[in-house]
Amino acid sequence: MDNSTLGSLDDIFLEYAENSLPSRPQTGVLYNASLPSNFTGVNVSIIRLRRDSFWRKGANYSGFYMPPRIFSLPNFTRLDMVFSNLGNMSSYYYSVPNYSLVAPVVGFNAYGSRNSTGQFGNLTTAMTKLNLTLFGGPILVQFPNFSLPQNEKPKCVVFYLNGTVEMTNMTLQDMCAVQDQGHFSIVVPHPTLVPHAPKEKEKGQLWKWWVFGFAIGVLGLLFFGFVIFIIVRTFRMRKLEKMEKEGERNEALGATNVGQSRMPLASAVRTQPTIENDYHP
Repeated sequence: MDNSTLGSLDDIFLEYAENSLPSRPQTGVLYNASLPSNFTGVNVSIIRLRRDSFWRKGANYSGFYMPPRIFSLPNFTRLDMVFSNLGNMSSYYYSVPNYSLVAPVVGFNAYGSRNSTGQFGNLTTAMTKLNLTLFGGPILVQFPNFSLPQNEKPKCVVFYLNGTVEMTNMTLQDMCAVQDQGHFSIVVPHPTLVPHAPKEKEKGQLWKWWVFGFAIGVLGLLFFGFVIFIIVRTFRMRKLEKMEKEGERNEALGATNVGQSRMPLASAVRTQPTIENDYHP
């Protein structure tokens, strides 16, 4: 959407919001604007505040927390705050290249209130957009109907009328800190253009498979070692049995026939007697 359209959109919201005010609006009361059917799903509201009270107390309306000590120029006794929530029409008016909106575009603008006394004491009926200077800290923006996808790194985004976009990191779970009036939302990298890191669930599954594989490997090594032990032990036992059989075979007694029976015969040689001298009795 071009800049002139966005500027005209703010003007349209201001017109409908001002027309929704009663003839004697109460200070500090939020009034909802009645919009035509082509803005179905869009919410616009307006509140009138006293400038000195706004300076001392700040304001907290429509998801915007404005701290005390916000200075507004030009100097009007009263000011009108117009709040907008584009709802399901957010992506029609605003977009960020390579990013997707995950929250509706919300915004606010401050105007010098109608029929209020200007800085020179004159009665004015023209609506003047005010410039805000923050001395008491940033304005906090809370987004309604906001659900952040898991494992995403959201960014706060500010849309300016000149077409530029500024992105900052979120400091709170569902809020953005901003320094001026305008339009704001939350974006995440587009899933088709920016690669994502592995999901936590996938990481957990990979870790479980790694542990399972490690356990299987350890059991496999133990089984392989046991098989090797059995083979070596069996080989040694067979070798010992073979050696024992060879020993028994070498020490076997001779055999001879005695009658009709075959009897073992020792092969030992008896020691022959020797004569100690040549004397014979």
